[in-house]
Amino acid sequence: MTQSSGAAKPRKQPALRFKNGEDVREIRRKLGMNQAEFWSKLSVTQSGGSRYESGRSIPGPVRMLLHMTYGTEKQATDLLAWLRERS
Repeated sequence: MTQSSGAAKPRKQPALRFKNGEDVREIRRKLGMNQAEFWSKLSVTQSGGSRYESGRSIPGPVRMLLHMTYGTEKQATDLLAWLRERS
């Protein structure tokens, strides 16, 4: 009998759709939302969101929330599966 190692190859982190403030501003405008509406879904203040849209680096956890909230269903599912594998 041959035993398999059982260790699955770790999945790579899915590419995040929103890499910078320009990407975020574009989707926010496509959705027809103002900054307060858009960022409040992530518990980010309007002023904080404005700073991100103006070029300040977006922290990883906020980028993940953006992806989960405003990405496609498949993107959100893939990211959640990847996060669960890591825990």
